[in-house]
Amino acid sequence: MCGGPENVSPLTIYCSCSEELQSSENVFIIYLQIIVIWRSESCSRICDSVPDVHPKEPFKKIMIKHFKLHMPVSFTLSSYRMFQVMRFAVQEINNSSLILPNVSLGYEIFDHCSDKFNFQAILNMISRNGSIQVLRCVNEYLSKVIAVAGPFRSMESMTVAPMFAMNLIPMVNYGSSSSVLSDKWKYPSFLRTTASNKDLIHLIILIIQHFNWNWVAFVSSGDENSQNGLQLFKSKLKDTKICLAYAKELNEMSDHYEILQQLEGLSIEVIIVFAGQSSAVAFIKSAIKHNIHSKVWIAGDSWSLNKNLPRLSGIKAIGTIIGITETVMPLPGFKDFVYLSQTQRNNRPSTCEQTPSRQTCNQACDLCSDVSPQEIIGENPSYSFATYSAIYAMAHALHNLLLCDIKGCSDNVTVYPFMLLRELKRSNFTILNRHIEFDSNGDPTSTSYAIVFWNQSGQAEKVGSYETDPTLDVPFSINNTQIHWYADQVPVARCSPECSEGFAKKIDGLHQCCFQCNVCPGMTYVNYTDDPYSCIDCRKTEWSKPGSTFCTQRSVEYILFTDPIAITLMFSTGVLLALTLAIVILFALNYDKPVVKSAGGPMCFLLLGCVSASSISVFFFFGKPTVTNCVLRYFLFLLFYTVCLGCFAVRSFQIVCIFKMATKFPKIHSWWVKHNGQWWLIAIVFVLQLLLLTTVFTASPPTPVSDMTSYRDQIILKCAMRRTVIMFLLLTIVLASLCFIFSYMGKDLPKNYNESKAITLYLLFLILTWITFCTASILYHGKYLQLFNAMSVLSSSYSILFCYFLPKCYIIIFQPQKNTQQHFQGIIQRYTQNISSK
Repeated sequence: MCGGPENVSPLTIYCSCSEELQSSENVFIIYLQIIVIWRSESCSRICDSVPDVHPKEPFKKIMIKHFKLHMPVSFTLSSYRMFQVMRFAVQEINNSSLILPNVSLGYEIFDHCSDKFNFQAILNMISRNGSIQVLRCVNEYLSKVIAVAGPFRSMESMTVAPMFAMNLIPMVNYGSSSSVLSDKWKYPSFLRTTASNKDLIHLIILIIQHFNWNWVAFVSSGDENSQNGLQLFKSKLKDTKICLAYAKELNEMSDHYEILQQLEGLSIEVIIVFAGQSSAVAFIKSAIKHNIHSKVWIAGDSWSLNKNLPRLSGIKAIGTIIGITETVMPLPGFKDFVYLSQTQRNNRPSTCEQTPSRQTCNQACDLCSDVSPQEIIGENPSYSFATYSAIYAMAHALHNLLLCDIKGCSDNVTVYPFMLLRELKRSNFTILNRHIEFDSNGDPTSTSYAIVFWNQSGQAEKVGSYETDPTLDVPFSINNTQIHWYADQVPVARCSPECSEGFAKKIDGLHQCCFQCNVCPGMTYVNYTDDPYSCIDCRKTEWSKPGSTFCTQRSVEYILFTDPIAITLMFSTGVLLALTLAIVILFALNYDKPVVKSAGGPMCFLLLGCVSASSISVFFFFGKPTVTNCVLRYFLFLLFYTVCLGCFAVRSFQIVCIFKMATKFPKIHSWWVKHNGQWWLIAIVFVLQLLLLTTVFTASPPTPVSDMTSYRDQIILKCAMRRTVIMFLLLTIVLASLCFIFSYMGKDLPKNYNESKAITLYLLFLILTWITFCTASILYHGKYLQLFNAMSVLSSSYSILFCYFLPKCYIIIFQPQKNTQQHFQGIIQRYTQNISSK
């Protein structure tokens, strides 16, 4: 059982094959925790436990010691397997002629589950001649220990790491995954072959995001590793849409039933159990016992490959179990090694009292003989490769320090711990097709994870993978079809159902995952990528319907020259200009005829010219508005059409004077005729309107503006008139009023010579036209309002031609008998006689 060859000194050889210690009163189990590489100056032979390791000549030796702890604990098969993996790695290295040709490795195992007994051994290891010195230079002192493998748990590593760090004794760990240990200021000599918790937690979050879950629970235990995992999980949630609905720490006093009821009360479907194996197993057993059904359980690496839980009755009823673990690497030759070790163990004595003389009983293990090779091989292999690679990392570092080659290693090299630490940090080798290298934090540069699903047959079936190697294109993948969910479809784990498109979330409670859905109003949108909780206003140039997830660019609207209605209006303007020209020619040919003289004579040509000039403004109502066409469309019309109104006002006044004021006020009439009062009045009107327009348009010209308020989906480009427009409209209104007053005064003039009626009819059309436009501008604000304006301008010009000039053209062309001096004198004489008789 324990011991070794009889010719080996008990001071230099301690053979251990188990973790169990036995006293005269009680049986004690020691978990595999720390593997110590020990360096000594002289030894006659090196042996391992079983099978024996044949020494190499010449050789350097490693001594093996043990601790006894007086505390009853149970036998842990997973730790026993890790111990066998360590022995297997040591044996491979010692039997190899390539790594350490003339150097043999041994080991010592001691328990680290009690601080009371641990520190005595640790202090002894870092001491020299029974004392510990804190030195300034690490190359001034050579302790007994040059390297340590372990311990398994994070808290234990954090406890002892500072002691080994005093002399930079390297610790190559195979199971402590707390991210705290990556801090090289606190733990400068700590390295590990297992991944940090930050990678494990990142993988858990990737799984949750992959299945679109956001309402989860995190169950941990009281150990440092679990608490570190919880802290990392909380910190990483800040950049995700995942909510931690419930977090609970398991301990010996935990009421599992109460915890499970709280999970049910919060409707949590996904439960992350990131706890130590014993705590996790007890919690899952409680879930089975209390009939918890239809949950998703995400298992941490400590129990994801547990061999006993899948065999429990009722495990399938609790739901779907998905686990994460480092990819299991088969160890060639390990199976044969275990069978041979157990066979040789059974042939050795089982207690210290049965050991041959001159042999030291390191660890007597009565229960080891009861463990079959099949049980060892079938136990959780999660940390096997990490243990295996940790021993090889030390061996490769020694290989470089001792300047080993195929002939052997140098005998003239004194290996200090800090030297071995330096070489370990430079590790760069491949073992079993896996690359071993450490980053600046002492963590492995690349780790391969497997995502497993506990299938119906109780096996952990690999359904996905995750590689921490940043050079890979697809580091994370899951085959959804391999997972058989308890509900035959991916479970929904959300506090609130997702909002429909265009609805913003309003947080309901403490968690952002719990919300109400409110539709975003028009001119706003919700961006689910940046902020799903707010309705964002569209830019001024954009618009959106109620319930939108994006804004659409608003169309810019104005009347194009190619618009059919614009073409029609421009053609009508051309017809008006042609008609005006024809009337000018007709009146010029009949300039001496009574009809032309009664229409105003030379004033007709001024009137027709102003009609033409004002109608040209129609062309400036089309196209994209600019300052120039905004000014011209109003300036031309307001200036020349005001002159037209001035002419009609003068003409109405003249008609009244001729037929009424000439008889009643002869002096006024003769002064008006003598001094050409009509032209002075027209000139005054023209100059006054010109000054007003020039002043106002210079100070505050009409400018292009974008109307963004009338229509949510359009931007109407138009010309804005300032309030000062009333200044020059005032003159126009006064003239139109005078025209109407004078024309009304002449309503009883001779029927065949009554121009006042024609002017009155024109004014009625004019007023009706602009009342219609004003009404339209109040009710309608689209781009075609500019068309209404242009039509009003054109209608105002046409009303002058149709109401005033065309009747006279009709007489000239079709009734020439009425276009004689005798006809007009007869009408005037009859009207004078009628007035006199009254």
